[in-house]
Amino acid sequence: MRGKGICYDTGFFNRGVSTHEPFDPEVVARELRVIRDDLHCNAVRITGGDLERLRTAASSAAAAGLEVWLSPFTTDLTADELLDFLAGCADHAERLRHQGAESVLLTGSELTMTNKGIVPGETFEERAGLLTPSNPSIGQLLAAVPARVNHLLADAVRVVRERFGGKVSHASLPFEHVDWTPFDIVSTDAGYRSIETADRYAEGVRALVAQGKPVAVTEFGCCTYKGAADRGARGAEIAEWDTATVTPVRLDGDHTRDEDEQATYLREVLDVLTAEDVDSAFVYTFARYDLPHRRDPRLDLDMASAGVVKVLEGRLGHTYPDMAWEPKAAFTALADHYRG
Repeated sequence: MRGKGICYDTGFFNRGVSTHEPFDPEVVARELRVIRDDLHCNAVRITGGDLERLRTAASSAAAAGLEVWLSPFTTDLTADELLDFLAGCADHAERLRHQGAESVLLTGSELTMTNKGIVPGETFEERAGLLTPSNPSIGQLLAAVPARVNHLLADAVRVVRERFGGKVSHASLPFEHVDWTPFDIVSTDAGYRSIETADRYAEGVRALVAQGKPVAVTEFGCCTYKGAADRGARGAEIAEWDTATVTPVRLDGDHTRDEDEQATYLREVLDVLTAEDVDSAFVYTFARYDLPHRRDPRLDLDMASAGVVKVLEGRLGHTYPDMAWEPKAAFTALADHYRG
């Protein structure tokens, strides 16, 4: 595998609430050096919905010597607003490229859910609620998605390529049926293996690779409790959220913390991606600052986090005394795999 990567969240914004607070540029730069030096990554996917934060983190990643995958993950934008945002990302990605950094630009992430206009709904929650198997109209809804997504992506590629001379891709979902013709890399955010997909997971990856372009699995991972591996992308659903404040408050029941299950999952999936000739892979994620570790199991939100570090509240860690987190078993497993 050429690109050994991890996702780094600069803040997913939903109704003004960010998943990465506080955002301290010095801490961000330090974490990106840890990603390079201690996790042995050579690439990082920088995600988030604030352009200045994306620029800050991308510059720090480039300074650390990492291949920068600049990946806006915006919410509730119109098509025109998204194109303006992408123009700003493209200008910065080109600046990094001229400075000698390897950079890839993604034209958005999971646009059917995050952007307005592809499916009904003014908010992220409304759109996500429609895109569930329990919706009796899901078939009719999804039938209209590919044409709308590809129309938007055609405009996005045009805007980006006018400003950026590097490689371009898009963090997609399977039902979007992206036309990959104008892109350099086929990328999917649906890299999660679950009990439902385990027996055909490798086959699905193989089908992506067979399209003839380099493939990037831009998101895959596992939460930190017993049984999370079977749930795949649904693992984080054990967190209960306050809908008024858009913040997590507790877990939905009794769960058993299991860092080894998370570590094993990453090793197994990375083995498959390597065997199937995936070009680049990005573990989700380095840290979830909105899901801190707590000693009370019902309040230990880190169990719902796929981060390879557990975020601490009001204290610094031991392994990295200047950081407010502690590595999990998955951190060591990932470092060993990438170093090897």
